[in-house]
Amino acid sequence: MGRSSVVPCRSMAVEQIRHGLELTQKLQIASILWGEPHTGKRTLVYELFPELPTISGRDEKGLLATLEREQALIITEFEAVHRPSELDFQNKRIIAIADQSIEAALLDEKFAFIYRMPPLRERPEDLEVLTRHFAEEARRDLMLSEAIAPREAYLDLTENLRSLRASIYRDMLLQSLDAEELERALEHHFDTNLEGNNAYRENLGLLERPLLRAGLRKYGSQLKLAEALGINRNTLRKKLHEHRID
Repeated sequence: MGRSSVVPCRSMAVEQIRHGLELTQKLQIASILWGEPHTGKRTLVYELFPELPTISGRDEKGLLATLEREQALIITEFEAVHRPSELDFQNKRIIAIADQSIEAALLDEKFAFIYRMPPLRERPEDLEVLTRHFAEEARRDLMLSEAIAPREAYLDLTENLRSLRASIYRDMLLQSLDAEELERALEHHFDTNLEGNNAYRENLGLLERPLLRAGLRKYGSQLKLAEALGINRNTLRKKLHEHRID
């Protein structure tokens, strides 16, 4: 996998990790940075150590050979190493990256410095900066209007930077669609998915669910929404129950 471009993360948590790793740049010691996937660990390490060779912990044979040959090395996917206790880090500068926690005894045995990269949900400063960064990227890549911006309710942090970026692109693209384009999207969906002998009722939800959810957000009450839709409250309640919308 290629090295990612630098993403502007400058929260206190990231700056502390950055400072700690910078202090090891001339030291023959082993350090590890672990945390959930897609939190920016590799980007930070590659930014600080652009000259170091990199090898994945999944390539154990290659890892052993590289350790014999190199005095300084980045090891990604360290959690995938089958026999980590057999690795010899003596008199070497090692930066390991792991996508999950490592056994405490192994950490103490192999690493002089241990850092945890917090997930994005624990880094509001970075989330704000990254949201702006990916929004600008989406406007450029998708040729969107400056008036279109990501909405907080639609930001997905389940996979950190990966899901955040995807959710911003998706939300901004959907906001840019007009009624005709939405109709074409639905028509394409029906072209490939329309089947059975009850297709009309089965596909009504595609129209009703977004209408009801958006209406509740906009009007804030069932009474006002029923009036706006031109239906009685009992019919609205039935529809909300049918589509499991609170």
